[in-house]
Amino acid sequence: MNPKANGYVFALLAIVIFSIQDGISKHLGALYPPVFVAMIRYWAFAAFAVALAARAPGGLGATVKTGRPLLQLLRGALLPAQIVAVITSFTIVGLAHSQAILAATPLFVALLSMPLLGERVGWRRWTAITIGLIGVLLILKPQEGAFNLDFLLPLTAASMFAIYVITTRLASRADSAMTSFFYTGVVGAAAISLVGPFFWATLSAPDWGWMVLLCITGSSSHYFLIRAYDMLDAAAVQPLTYLQLVFASIMGVGMFGETLTANMIVGSVLVVAAGIFTVWREHVVARRRAGLPPR
Repeated sequence: MNPKANGYVFALLAIVIFSIQDGISKHLGALYPPVFVAMIRYWAFAAFAVALAARAPGGLGATVKTGRPLLQLLRGALLPAQIVAVITSFTIVGLAHSQAILAATPLFVALLSMPLLGERVGWRRWTAITIGLIGVLLILKPQEGAFNLDFLLPLTAASMFAIYVITTRLASRADSAMTSFFYTGVVGAAAISLVGPFFWATLSAPDWGWMVLLCITGSSSHYFLIRAYDMLDAAAVQPLTYLQLVFASIMGVGMFGETLTANMIVGSVLVVAAGIFTVWREHVVARRRAGLPPR
């Protein structure tokens, strides 16, 4: 297989594993404090990040050097908080509904890129963002005239991840992807370990098995995603990630008894279409600025 085909295989593997990880997170989050679940998962993730950094060119010594230490600390501490919000959302709002709202993250990234990165968003992306936000409103449409405050959970998680993406882009101007990955794992594990022990719980024997599987999926999914980005442009990988919404809907309905509404389905289609266009358009603009032909 050529590198591009391998890249698609790695991307699909990452998405499938992410989906399995979400299902396990929902199961454990319903039985144990989400902060505790996220902390154990992060310990394994930090060990994985250190192991990868040790094998990188220059080893740990080169990887830990950063030109943006405060930014790396900020983004490293932000992600575990976002993961706690996501696990809580899976438990309270539901797997399918949460993923439908989280799918709007690229739209929030595009909005935040203007004030935080100084990027210019043209009328095409503005149109896509507007359509996507209409989709979000459809997903959030209140039932029986009352807005469900629980929906603030996935909205907050999507906004937090958008900020994480923006800070990662800022960090990439000075640091390598491996350096950012290292700080994501190590700083995140340290940050959540400050509060996680206060929520310590005793896992049953079967749930220890699920926790070990969660740790394995958490590390392997990131590994496959890194390999995918090594071989493919972000514009090629991002559309595939929306398959996670499809898998989440299947698991939510088939395994957890969730219900898909017409508003949610139509809204999700609008959000996904707008997100794919937004990412593609960012790719086109970036290539134009670099003097490369669009593709």
